[in-house]
Amino acid sequence: MSRTVHRRYTEPERTGLDWSEIWQGADRGVIKTWEIGRKLALQKPALAASAKAGELPPLNWKGGVAKQLKKREKFGSLRYLAQWQGLRGEDLDLDLEAEVTLTCSKTGMVTTFTPDIRKFANQQNDAGGDEP
Repeated sequence: MSRTVHRRYTEPERTGLDWSEIWQGADRGVIKTWEIGRKLALQKPALAASAKAGELPPLNWKGGVAKQLKKREKFGSLRYLAQWQGLRGEDLDLDLEAEVTLTCSKTGMVTTFTPDIRKFANQQNDAGGDEP
């Protein structure tokens, strides 16, 4: 059974939630990271434009890459994918139990966004500026 999280881009940011409600709730913090992506789009329009063009730029979570690496495939966090959707101005639409694979239009890097933290937690931090 999938655990899909949906939020419309037109919905206002949630307020009045404490840390545990945001990060330990049923959505595992993906709504908050998506909301941060929406704010980031307003603050950094060039970054938003690159995401809209299909690039996977370095953000706050594992998943983006600034340049092509020797190993052209990597794993990323579902939180990255949520933030990227917000940055692109998209509705949040994420299955918390499924993997999604995307190819960066700039670097050609293939990233599989996964709920299995073990797949990306032990990856070496890429020279491309990827955040933990």
